[in-house]
Amino acid sequence: MFSQERNFTDWQLTGFGDAPAFLFETIGSTHKLMKSMAASGEIAPGTLFVADSQSDGHGRHERTWDSPAGKNLYFNILIPLDNIPASNFAQITQVAALTFAETFNNIQEGDAIASRDCTGAPKITVKWPNDILYGKSKFCGILAEVVYTRWRFPNKSGMTSENAPRPALSMGVGINVNSDPADYAHLNRAVTTLKTIFGHAINREKLLQALIGNLERAIGQFKAFGIRPWVEAWKRMDQFIGARGAIIVNNNCTDQNRDTGEGSIKKTGRIINMNDDGSLLFECDDGTVETVISADLEI
Repeated sequence: MFSQERNFTDWQLTGFGDAPAFLFETIGSTHKLMKSMAASGEIAPGTLFVADSQSDGHGRHERTWDSPAGKNLYFNILIPLDNIPASNFAQITQVAALTFAETFNNIQEGDAIASRDCTGAPKITVKWPNDILYGKSKFCGILAEVVYTRWRFPNKSGMTSENAPRPALSMGVGINVNSDPADYAHLNRAVTTLKTIFGHAINREKLLQALIGNLERAIGQFKAFGIRPWVEAWKRMDQFIGARGAIIVNNNCTDQNRDTGEGSIKKTGRIINMNDDGSLLFECDDGTVETVISADLEI
């Protein structure tokens, strides 16, 4: 994982089920392009888009995701949703976040695992629902939207046929890999990078190969067993059960108003538990207990 990487245009990648991978040296947003091409039937489920840089990268609520060239990973995977109930679609981002965190925690150099420290130093963890942190500094974000693809699937005779639109999940991922925290000072929030965490530059191609392979296996397990195995992993996370925090609901905040909280409802309290469906059980300071399905969580 610490070997020198090849030129970006020489990377060897595939999506799920050997679906094609498309490399873009520069692009506005992999997420926006994938949504458009999936909706028009131009790409098959399982397709992977990877960019070396983005000019219009963004996260939830259109927050800016800085995307400098040649340093980080910016990619989208079109995840098939066959045999997954619509009520479980949102859980896939949680499965992805935990799968990615495990992959990062297994990056090794010799016998040492840099992100795990028996002295109590920070570890790589997931902040509900899907932000990946080192300590309290974020370095990986996930954005996912359901799209309806018109891809023509082969029929039994091998000929393609027109099908009704089928749902797929366009999952966009941004990972600060070989950039430096100083690159994000203007964002005025805690940010780190994998290079800073591990003390070495990371081979982005090898890392992405591992992430996509692990995620494909995890989605298969999710289809078979549901989210419960990942709920147990959530409960073992640091900075989670029992921690004080704030939930921000109806969150319309942007880079400009994130500190003022305009357009959102913020409630402080304590994380009690996580339900079997991946939702959060949160006790507000006024004594009420809420089941939180979708919100931002600050710890």
